[in-house]
Amino acid sequence: MQLTHQVVQIAAEGGIGTITNGISPDWDVFDAVGKKAKVIVGVIMAGAVLFLLGSAIVGSVHIRVGNQQHNTMETKKGQTMVASSLLGLFAVASMSTLFGIVYGFGI
Repeated sequence: MQLTHQVVQIAAEGGIGTITNGISPDWDVFDAVGKKAKVIVGVIMAGAVLFLLGSAIVGSVHIRVGNQQHNTMETKKGQTMVASSLLGLFAVASMSTLFGIVYGFGI
């Protein structure tokens, strides 16, 4: 009952920014953990992006070599590597958006 009263009071004082800022865990321990977690997730995601970009470059080299040697297996291998790398990059980009939304709402 007390929480409901606080949310109603926060809502009466301002817009949606006031409500979401009042709910997000940005006090004491949660503030420090949130910043560290945000940095760690950012570093992991940057590493994943670099790995996937490298994998896409290696895949394009496989395509080039396969076309030069008329080796369809090598070309298919390169196409698979490029496609999976781009799919992985899309997944990582989507995860950063989801992490941003979850962190922003403090869930």
